[in-house]
Amino acid sequence: MKNKSRTAWLFLMPMIVTLLMVAMWPLLRTVWFSFTDANINDLSKARFIGWENYFGEFGLFANEYHTEGFWRSDWGIAIANTLRFAVLSVSLETVFGLGVALLLNQNFKGRAWVRAAVLVPWAIPTIVSAKLWGWMLHDQFGVVNHWLMAAGLISQNIAWTADASYAMWTVVIVDVWKTTPFMALLILAALQTMPTDCYEAAEVDGVHPLRVFWKITLPLIRPALMVAVIFRLLDALRVFDLIYVLTSNSNSTISMSGFVRREMVDNGYVGFGSAAATALFLIIGLCTVAYMRLAREPNAEKTA
Repeated sequence: MKNKSRTAWLFLMPMIVTLLMVAMWPLLRTVWFSFTDANINDLSKARFIGWENYFGEFGLFANEYHTEGFWRSDWGIAIANTLRFAVLSVSLETVFGLGVALLLNQNFKGRAWVRAAVLVPWAIPTIVSAKLWGWMLHDQFGVVNHWLMAAGLISQNIAWTADASYAMWTVVIVDVWKTTPFMALLILAALQTMPTDCYEAAEVDGVHPLRVFWKITLPLIRPALMVAVIFRLLDALRVFDLIYVLTSNSNSTISMSGFVRREMVDNGYVGFGSAAATALFLIIGLCTVAYMRLAREPNAEKTA
């Protein structure tokens, strides 16, 4: 047994060393920089300043930013934008992904071609799809405004990505278009492994299809649905590229990752930006733990 354990650790060591190099070391270095006044011009002159970047006069969670004032700060706006984006996009992608998966699970002619076509948006790199949508949504030359005006739905061109009233919804819609196939693929995989005897018994008993969905299909695919949602939630909370390409540093849509980039790269405040990056890491972790606890509660009640 000892030899087997030793062999297992021997095979795992390359992976562990690689993870320490590409994940843990940058994370620990970021945490260290968050306690310094490091500047991008000369990192060697960074001085330890403790919690100043977090709770100092101009820190992320400064005293004047308590309660409502916090949400008016740049960091508070970035957190609110990210949470709003994550909730809206993941919710819509889950609903649409479930619908698409149920449709693709049916037997019809050309199903293989439809499945392949549905995956096309997900296969396109995010930067490419964001740039394509940016051209389509251009306020003067975009085809979206042209089509809507031709249909009589709008009377003048709309700045979809520049107007604060539309920017967030525009980003959400583009993300839903891009990532719904991912949700559909994971849910479809769960549907393909479901036993057929339950459906045959329900059909014999004359159970209504909606009742079959709520009482049989949904409970059986719930574990796969949870995995799909947590994957998308993690991805949505660290969103950067889609928002940055479509709306750049606009306060109406800037995400936490966008805030970190702005402070580190544009302003050169590596210490302050590292504090924001560390806070982002903790916020994502807390949101993930909270979701997992909420998702387990129904199972716990059933077990009890």
